[in-house]
Amino acid sequence: MLFGKTILVTGIASGIGARTAELAGQMGAEVIGVDVREPMGGSAAFIKGDLSTAAGVADIVAQLPARLDALANVAGLSGSTGVVSTLAVNFYGLRALSEAVAPRLREGGAVANVASIAGYGWRANLERAKSLTSIEGFPEVAAVVVEHDLKDEEGYPLSKELLLLWTMRAAHQPLFKNRGIRVNAVSPGPVETPILKQFRAVLGDARVDSDITRVGRAGSSADIAPPVLFLCSDGARWINGANIAVDGGLEASINAEVLGF
Repeated sequence: MLFGKTILVTGIASGIGARTAELAGQMGAEVIGVDVREPMGGSAAFIKGDLSTAAGVADIVAQLPARLDALANVAGLSGSTGVVSTLAVNFYGLRALSEAVAPRLREGGAVANVASIAGYGWRANLERAKSLTSIEGFPEVAAVVVEHDLKDEEGYPLSKELLLLWTMRAAHQPLFKNRGIRVNAVSPGPVETPILKQFRAVLGDARVDSDITRVGRAGSSADIAPPVLFLCSDGARWINGANIAVDGGLEASINAEVLGF
């Protein structure tokens, strides 16, 4: 389903991004990878780029080909570097890249966002999430953080709450919808990647261990890459604005507990 397609994958240097790029290549796609760090190996074309600023996003876009089939937004920070950088990369930079790339995506193309089960609370924090996603362009994130009195420990879950809300909104925005570009997300649970230790530091061992215990094991990059690429493929042509929980059943377990059944 990916043979002959050109897919842009961010966060290619490690973890889910590296596996997504590798698998896409094995499935016949031409891969262009983006990261702030050089990848160790692989055959993908590579652009060294930084999503944390508007200038960094513009520099990445300037190096892209005129036509792409899909964008896999995998790059992200764990929250360990603070709320400003986390929001800048995980949401505002991701959104800016997606909007800038949209005109290069073919009609019927796709954007696949890697969100997180940590964004589960967007409903409870809806008004805040709506306010932060309604800010257009690439804002001065430090000023946004001060204005909304955001704390460093909120950075990661908040960034994923915003991403999930924007995924639904973007699917129906003219920039994407008028050309049949689908915008979807996957939400992994705990995944054994190089930044899992950072997640433990940010979210706490108790939270991470509890989530893993619920489903029996942590996930792996190999568990997450296939659903991401499915959303990039024509096989997902009737899936739009959706969030797929790729978490071993974690969200279902939490829902059952919260709803009391």
